[in-house]
Amino acid sequence: MTPNEIISVLPYCKPFLFVDELMHVDEKGAKGAYAFDGKSDFYKGHFKDAPVTPGVILTECCAQIGVVSLGVYLLGNSIPKHLQIALSSSEMEFYLPVFPNDRVVVTSQKKYFRFHKLKCTVKMHNSEGKLVCKGAISGMFKVKADG
Repeated sequence: MTPNEIISVLPYCKPFLFVDELMHVDEKGAKGAYAFDGKSDFYKGHFKDAPVTPGVILTECCAQIGVVSLGVYLLGNSIPKHLQIALSSSEMEFYLPVFPNDRVVVTSQKKYFRFHKLKCTVKMHNSEGKLVCKGAISGMFKVKADG
């Protein structure tokens, strides 16, 4: 699958799609980018008068690019019509804030993919190349036949 095909089958849409571009995907990992829209609703309350992207949203961005996009690639032709995904674990460390309109790049490295469970290490860098966060994220993919 091409990067654009992978993005097209992700089970997300705006405003909860945090993948603008997949730069690379292979059996070992993925790399992609996202620019946080400064008009997103979560900035209105996180934090008053000094908006910062919530850590849970940064984690979601890492999961969508680094785990789900890679999982779609690894599943290849066995992707069900209605792909179901569940986050099974995450452990993230945060180092720098991400502000409205910032662009980030996420890279992942596959640790294992067994029984439709994928575990990856992920790193997010800002546009200056500085490490924003890193960690490990696992997810499960439902590949039961549609019907």
